[in-house]
Amino acid sequence: MGTSLHIEAAAPDDYEWCARVMASTEPWITLCRYLEECRAALVRPGTELFVARTEDLPVGFILLASYGLAGSPYIASIAVAGDARGQGVGSRLLRFAEEHFAGRGHIFLCVSSFNQGAQQLYRRHGYEFVGELHDYVVPGHSELILHKSLP
Repeated sequence: MGTSLHIEAAAPDDYEWCARVMASTEPWITLCRYLEECRAALVRPGTELFVARTEDLPVGFILLASYGLAGSPYIASIAVAGDARGQGVGSRLLRFAEEHFAGRGHIFLCVSSFNQGAQQLYRRHGYEFVGELHDYVVPGHSELILHKSLP
């Protein structure tokens, strides 16, 4: 992606693109999160949506909750468009969230037990397993709670 990637607050037109990316990719397919549920998640009170762009085209997004888990920042959702994966967009979005919440002490996220690629990404960035919610969204799968200390 290089230096052409920038992250900014979502514009009104971005929400539909983000919802469609969510609804058409894992983990949301396995979690049975259809387009309407994805649209609703993106406008949940207490969250902020940011979009990663390259050449002014959206390539990924991150949904942040300032007081999402035990009063600490929480990454509610993160997604990268299929054709932009493997180019560092997810890593940049994670760093953006950590910088956005610098000084808050902690940041959390949940990752599905079947989402091995995302788990590897989060571990590479220093997120550590702190808990498991068995059968939380869909039977047979857990949501793993990950934590990282922030400066």
